Amino acid sequence: MSESSMPSPAESPVEAPTSGWQTVVHNDPVNLMTYVQWVFESYFGMDPGTAFKKMMQVHHDGRAVVSAGQREQMEKDAQALHAYGLWATIEELR
Repeated sequence: MSESSMPSPAESPVEAPTSGWQTVVHNDPVNLMTYVQWVFESYFGMDPGTAFKKMMQVHHDGRAVVSAGQREQMEKDAQALHAYGLWATIEELR
């Protein structure tokens, strides 16, 4: 490629920023479903219907996304869920 045909820095492709992160709660054989629902209501402020649906998603699908946003906040959410005894991870949205 000749120097004249090379894109200028302003024209160079820029890697698109990631869409963010999400916190995922995974099913475990220890916690009662009612407890998991209570955690969702208490920590995330979910209404009982939403918390029940998320809990059932964890129970049936083995996982559910419970929050999404910036990485630092998702790490805080996962740590808080660990403190409640739940298994949670964060994942980058792509």
